[in-house]
Amino acid sequence: MSGHNHMKLSFASRSENESFARVTVASFVSQLDPTLEQLDEIKTVVSEAVTNAIIHGYDGRTDGVVTVEAEIDGDTVSLRVSDQGKGIEDLDLARQPLFTSRPELERSGMGFTIMENFMDEFDVVSSDAGGTSLRMKKRIESKKALFN
Repeated sequence: MSGHNHMKLSFASRSENESFARVTVASFVSQLDPTLEQLDEIKTVVSEAVTNAIIHGYDGRTDGVVTVEAEIDGDTVSLRVSDQGKGIEDLDLARQPLFTSRPELERSGMGFTIMENFMDEFDVVSSDAGGTSLRMKKRIESKKALFN
């Protein structure tokens, strides 16, 4: 499949909206005919990114807005998950495996590591004044291409 398509979704920073975002992005990406493994990886990445925005960006406040954007260009999907929350104080520390700023919530500290491993490209931009934006890309090799 070739071509260009995009979507944008904004929703309240409520934990119950995480599954909504995950299913919506998975449905959008399905037009590329990904394998189940690729689709599961994208769903996991969206879940991690949205959960991070809600828990860390907004400290669990429900009055914030999380925005998820997805773009398809040829066989590549680009994702952007952003919030206007408090930002990440120490980005290098936050990207370390097992680091969590909320140990009382029994967080694993593996969110960024999982996202980096499941995607081909991963970048984080964060500031105290402007929240956090995660940008990710993944090339999807369709099931049809794998079996031909």
